Amino acid sequence: MNEQIHNFLAGFTLTAIISVFALPAFATTTVEVYKSPTCGCCSKWVDHMRDHGFTVVTKDVGNQKIRQQVGMSESLGSCHTALVNGYVIEGHVPAPDIIRFLKEKPDALGLAVPDMPHGSPGMEGRRVDPYSVLKVNAAGDTRRDAEIYQRYDPHTKAPAAATATQSEASSSIMRLKN
Repeated sequence: MNEQIHNFLAGFTLTAIISVFALPAFATTTVEVYKSPTCGCCSKWVDHMRDHGFTVVTKDVGNQKIRQQVGMSESLGSCHTALVNGYVIEGHVPAPDIIRFLKEKPDALGLAVPDMPHGSPGMEGRRVDPYSVLKVNAAGDTRRDAEIYQRYDPHTKAPAAATATQSEASSSIMRLKN
């Protein structure tokens, strides 16, 4: 009986020790961000990501080259491009949307918030404009090809449901570029 208790306690202790060291590895996800070294809003977005538990590695080399390499259209462009778990994140995408996207694991290129909408993470201030997070399905897709993943409207307290049809996406609150 003492041997069984000893084996149980030894196994329990070993499991607890492994869990303490292994869980942090699963709890954090590394995001690689390509940005300009002088961009203040990019740095604020990096802080936003860290505040939501991401490990962030910044590459202060600009983002035009990486955006082109990964197939993110210029029409979806913003001031920074991030790579996380095989997906591309373009612009000021809110961390909760990225977390949800990573859990869903869709067959897509990634998410984008084109331009730099006032009120998005990293672009906080007095002015808050409505904007949409777009799901980009394939390399080379433009704004017209993207789907609305999540809408944000300053006139509501919570994000609006992302149930827009393609025709709604074409007449969305964003400027459309090819």
